[in-house]
Amino acid sequence: MEITWLGHSCFRLRSREAVVLTDPCPPASGYSIGKPTADIVTISHEHPGHSYRKAVGGTPMFITAPGEYEIGGVFIAGVATFHDSSRGKERGKNTAYVIEMDDVRLCHLGDLGHLPTPEQVEEMSGVDVLLTPVGGKSTIDAAAAAEVVSLLEPRVVIPMHYQTAHSTADLEPLQRFLKEMGLSGAEATAKLSLTASNLPHETQVMVLDYKR
Repeated sequence: MEITWLGHSCFRLRSREAVVLTDPCPPASGYSIGKPTADIVTISHEHPGHSYRKAVGGTPMFITAPGEYEIGGVFIAGVATFHDSSRGKERGKNTAYVIEMDDVRLCHLGDLGHLPTPEQVEEMSGVDVLLTPVGGKSTIDAAAAAEVVSLLEPRVVIPMHYQTAHSTADLEPLQRFLKEMGLSGAEATAKLSLTASNLPHETQVMVLDYKR
């Protein structure tokens, strides 16, 4: 599985069988994702910063709700969560997606706004790679994200949805999450290529770089 960060909460996941795009964001977000083609697009919620469908090329299948899906050799399970800690009363619902490609199990938390319940943790169990928001304000913050990591125990953690030089959103910086994880910093890389055999044995934070 090749993972590339296109900005905000948008990633391109490429496997031998298919390309999955998560939460496409518009130019107004400060990020330019181009016109990527995809076989599958997951939408965690209908906020404009996470559902910019016109940026996606090709004729993808859009997944926008909880449920189980199998498309082109890719297995996806949408887990019902909320965008806030008040069961959706403030910002509505959110769907986290567990995606299995190339024998790697990945979870994209979307705009998760609360600590997952034991039942939700069970649905997301066995995750190898966790894509988690860390910028607070409209999602979980750095401390809560670190707690989610301890609950799910992934092998790889990739932070998303935080303040950068490009982001127009009012979010907290990445450094707060790194500090919560006991790190003073992290070297960013353009993309990650992960297989079941090269996953680290213990949880590692891996930061992806955004390039226009």
